[in-house]
Amino acid sequence: MEPMKRRPATPEEARALSHPLRMRILRLCLDQALTNKQLAEHLGRDPGTVLHHVRTLVATGFLVPEEVRQGEKGALEKPYRATGRSWTLSLDGDVATEANASQAMLEAFQAELEEAGPDAATSFNRLALTLNKASQEELQLRVLTILDEFVERPPDPDGEPLGLFFGIHRRTRIPPAQASGSGGVEPRS
Repeated sequence: MEPMKRRPATPEEARALSHPLRMRILRLCLDQALTNKQLAEHLGRDPGTVLHHVRTLVATGFLVPEEVRQGEKGALEKPYRATGRSWTLSLDGDVATEANASQAMLEAFQAELEEAGPDAATSFNRLALTLNKASQEELQLRVLTILDEFVERPPDPDGEPLGLFFGIHRRTRIPPAQASGSGGVEPRS
């Protein structure tokens, strides 16, 4: 099975995904529709600031408003739900935009992990590889294929909400004249 075809993000979509607060809003609105007030309270942010980010996400199709509903005290509220559209996009292309989006994802991941508490992480794996371009592409395709399979599944009725952060990054390489000892494989840590 091949991973799904991703289309390049428009400049507006890429900018929308380049802010950690927007990434958090998308994650919060994935499982349930939330109002701007609920988002602001949960994130500990000013409702006006959150509304600016919500409007950006709506304008780019990452959030959709649901039917207006009546709140606890009778006020009308507009809930928003994530569309999952960000998963279908590629941010490859503009190096600065890709770097900003990657940084936003990392910051959102860290904030979500801190918020969930010290026992939130179910597993971590870290490893170092030395791969040529073809092997890098193969690794990325194989991982994306697995992730796509799970994204396309309906949620398990008895399931627990989980997040996953996957990243491939370059490591610094010490020039051979400065390196000491023998080479080898770094164990998972």
